[in-house]
Amino acid sequence: MDAQQFEPLWTVSDVALFLNVPVHTLYGWRTKNYGPPARRVGKHLRYLPSEVRSWFEHLLEEAA
Repeated sequence: MDAQQFEPLWTVSDVALFLNVPVHTLYGWRTKNYGPPARRVGKHLRYLPSEVRSWFEHLLEEAA
């Protein structure tokens, strides 16, 4: 696979900006097993943009 096929991973700040929530909220959600899935890369959390979007779209489907 070519590395150019992948979107850059998002940081906690990127996800907070996308969802319009404080960074602290994302950390709180993680302690409650809620929120978009994240992975540890060393000591850092990283998100796949497609999984964040999918998680958000699933919320919209549940609300409908």
